[in-house]
Amino acid sequence: MPQPQDAVLLSAYKAKIERGEISDDPAQRAIVGRLDAILEDISTHRLASKKSSLGWLFGKSKKSPAPRGLYVHGDVGRGKTMLMDMFYEKLPVKRKRRAHFNDFMADAHERIHAHRQKLARGETKENDPVPPVAESLFEETWVLCFDEFAVTDIADAMLLSRLFEQLFKRGAVLVATSNVAPDDLYRDGLNRQLFLPFIDLLKAYTDIISLDAPTDYRLEKSRRLPVFHRLDRDGGDKGLDEAWDKVVDGRTVSADRIERKGRSIVVPRATTDTARFTFAQLCDAPLGASDYLAIAEKYPTIFIDKVPVIGKGERNLAKRFILLVDVLYDKHNRLFLSAEAPIEDLYAAGTGTEKFEFARTVSRLTEMQDEAYLEASRAGSNA
Repeated sequence: MPQPQDAVLLSAYKAKIERGEISDDPAQRAIVGRLDAILEDISTHRLASKKSSLGWLFGKSKKSPAPRGLYVHGDVGRGKTMLMDMFYEKLPVKRKRRAHFNDFMADAHERIHAHRQKLARGETKENDPVPPVAESLFEETWVLCFDEFAVTDIADAMLLSRLFEQLFKRGAVLVATSNVAPDDLYRDGLNRQLFLPFIDLLKAYTDIISLDAPTDYRLEKSRRLPVFHRLDRDGGDKGLDEAWDKVVDGRTVSADRIERKGRSIVVPRATTDTARFTFAQLCDAPLGASDYLAIAEKYPTIFIDKVPVIGKGERNLAKRFILLVDVLYDKHNRLFLSAEAPIEDLYAAGTGTEKFEFARTVSRLTEMQDEAYLEASRAGSNA
């Protein structure tokens, strides 16, 4: 594919190679070229939109179609997040948003809830909340970037098709990375047939590209630090207790609560910036993405005791644990945990969506033990 005239990402990519930060990777270069093309399309679209907004001066106005987006999928650790970082930094628009998918959907659900309250109070006559919510989202941003796109929640799955139909109709551009191809999204999910129209929308409004880089760069650079503790070694929880004592460093520890929409999330042990839970308290309880976000935002350092081996009949446990790790990773929290088995053996099911998604969880838990992640985390000063 010919490179755009102003290949700003390719220049930045080459500079990283020259500085020794990354190795040259042909598969990554192909994605860089496509992202450069989207940057050029977005710049052209902005200029065309400005001209069309002045069309009344010449007796006509023609709206140009929005640029096509991009959906990049590939195995964990292949550099998708790095490429997304580079793309978002160079986006020449103000109305742009890079969000974890769970954050974005929590925001959408909040807006829908607020609209329904307005309807109940008689402040609006619009019965369907989706079009006005899509309009408010589009007014704030028209270029959406999702890194590590994954769908595990049925409420999100049911909303996605209708919401993005409205967003795309208004001219939104979606750039996303994922560990799975579009046809594998929400695989084996409840009522998946209601989700399938979203896959058709993705294919209609984005180009689908596989990143077939041969190297898992996360695992290559990672090295173990004492943040993961095996329950069958080192005296059970002794290692985690010692880490807790070091991080707490004599500060007052007490129970806490996070208030959310008229209910409380109980935090059994906490200081001002560190919280400790058992796995059961986080994943056996009926908690969702917004709850995990609230915990992650309040406490930069999280301890989790007694992560079990999750069996085939425990899909809800697996789904919540996957979601929890996604949120903590995206929010750059520092994580300490104790578990019954090595990370790669914590999910025992051989098939299903959760087993498919757990590969990402394994990679992220491994990276979260890496010194570079810990230094960059929100809790780095507490290390």
